[in-house]
Amino acid sequence: MPKAYWVSVYRTVSDPEKLAAYGELARQAIQPWGGRTFVRGGRVAAYDAGIAERTVLVEFDSFEQAVAARESAAYQEALAALADGVERDFRIVEGLD
Repeated sequence: MPKAYWVSVYRTVSDPEKLAAYGELARQAIQPWGGRTFVRGGRVAAYDAGIAERTVLVEFDSFEQAVAARESAAYQEALAALADGVERDFRIVEGLD
């Protein structure tokens, strides 16, 4: 079964405190679904139309788990804490294997 990934690229961070609160709640929300964070911030080299801002990559064992984690009540609480603190592109993508 192919793994799945949450890919978040932050265009802007307007409220670092909201981002920090979200980060703690999101970490707790993804653990029950088996989410493993591989990238959170760090150095970025952006090319083409890419944005050299904060990038987050979380791996799940299946696409279904990734979607369920995103739709869970715990993650919705994390999103409420984040509110308008950032502008980001968030995607769930299925891996090759």
